[in-house]
Amino acid sequence: MKATRIILLLAPFCFLKVADTTAINPCCYYPCQNKGICVNVGKEDYECDCTRTGYYGVNCSVPSFWSRIHTLLKPKPSFMHHMLTHYEWFWDILGSISFLRDSIMRYVLTGYKELPDVKMLAEEFLLRKTFIPDPQGTNLMFAFFAQHFTHQFFRTDFDRGPAFTKALGHGVDLSHIYGSTLERQHHLRLFKDGKLKYQVIKGEVLPPSVKDVPIKMKYPSSLPEEKRFAIGHDVFGLVPGLMMYAIIWLREHNRVCDILKEEHPTWSDEQLFQTTRLILIGETIKIVIEDYVQHLSGYNFKMTFNPELLFSEHFQYRNRISVEFNHLYHWHPLMPDSFNVKDHEFSYDEFLFNSDILLNFTLETLVEAFSKQRAGRIGGGKNIHRKVLSVAVDAIEHGRQLRLQPFNQYRKWFGLTPYKSFQELTGETEVAARLEKLYGHIDALEFFPALLLEAPYENAIFGESMVEMGAPFSLKGLMGNPICSPDYWKPSTFGGQRGFDIVNTATLKNLVCLNVKKCPYVAFHVPSDADNDSEEGKRKPSPEL
Repeated sequence: MKATRIILLLAPFCFLKVADTTAINPCCYYPCQNKGICVNVGKEDYECDCTRTGYYGVNCSVPSFWSRIHTLLKPKPSFMHHMLTHYEWFWDILGSISFLRDSIMRYVLTGYKELPDVKMLAEEFLLRKTFIPDPQGTNLMFAFFAQHFTHQFFRTDFDRGPAFTKALGHGVDLSHIYGSTLERQHHLRLFKDGKLKYQVIKGEVLPPSVKDVPIKMKYPSSLPEEKRFAIGHDVFGLVPGLMMYAIIWLREHNRVCDILKEEHPTWSDEQLFQTTRLILIGETIKIVIEDYVQHLSGYNFKMTFNPELLFSEHFQYRNRISVEFNHLYHWHPLMPDSFNVKDHEFSYDEFLFNSDILLNFTLETLVEAFSKQRAGRIGGGKNIHRKVLSVAVDAIEHGRQLRLQPFNQYRKWFGLTPYKSFQELTGETEVAARLEKLYGHIDALEFFPALLLEAPYENAIFGESMVEMGAPFSLKGLMGNPICSPDYWKPSTFGGQRGFDIVNTATLKNLVCLNVKKCPYVAFHVPSDADNDSEEGKRKPSPEL
């Protein structure tokens, strides 16, 4: 609980106390353009620091010669998105030419009124009236992965405030699997052959209970101790979908330990454990880039995890999580109206904290069920279920507490053209008119609501800003992991060639199918022939578990 998050664009204090008078800080008008930094000078003046922006002048608004050339040649994000999501034949040909494919992958990696009432804003513009399925076919397997994966570094310390985090690291360290403290990790370890503790119930390998592993987990007091599973993250008992991934990674850790033990019979428990953790970090990054980000992008270009592409580049192998990235990743529109497992439909009240789902259904049953149920569209607004709407309310309130700059300022920061109207943002007139009445001007619209209200790309899960702002955060955080650096990206880091091969052959399907008795349908998208939209209302009531 010691690290504060870096805030990318912090709104300046607008009122400055000078002697016995109060002056308005000119930086509040955002005079500095093109990533120039505003510093107030004296009582009423300011100056813009244009260092390394490629611009100069009083407000960093005059482009240098090379900036003019770059702006002239740089394609618009909408054009690039269209190219990447169409012309599959072209990308198949391009993907077969290794130096072109690697060049593209390298580019991808580096690539005023009073604000409206928060609850009213969420109710009117974000609350779901009718479930809007994602046109890309995103499923709950993806939705739960997103939540499970990101909570290793998104751990807001709400006791101290939204600017603080409990996370000790700012990247992929798998603390959500192994625990964020050494004490918690030791409680979860078996201390034999590098493995984690587990129990077997009805032939299924599951996490141990808190009765046997005395760590703090957030469960209702009414739930018996033997049904409270002990895992790395203390809140994952809330959702069976998160527990499903906890079980998968528990089994994968112990499976890899067995492989390393066979390869290195003289290794200690500690060496087996730590090397297995490095292998699972590598597996995670590869799956996120080649399965998760690949699906999310909708690109026909096939993304590859190859750290060697950056060895000749000036690249920083560490990461810091910005608070904006945390806010951007509030993708609760993914959640459906109910959760379907086999022939049973669970409401939110029946699904949350329901450990019996994990005890009465096999892991492969859960994987297949969640892989076949369509998730909601994130962008476009009006698609957050009432049960999770409070999370969006909190995100908006936290953005105000942190004084995040307006949405259009972020558009400028990321090299995007600011929206000129609410209609341009939303792509329609009715919602745009109501937003204009509330905010007065598009430049006053807040960061988080705008991301969800922005019109999605055609047949896509969200719009331009989410893609262009989220991608740099995401890929830098993944490729900035130390295991991807020249000093560590080699077989010996992972216990030899066999461990290195586990990383390099990792896929979502392999992760699941190597840890279940029968391989189910598993993907981040629903089957192409699935008729998920007609499933609502056809499920039987949930069983008495």
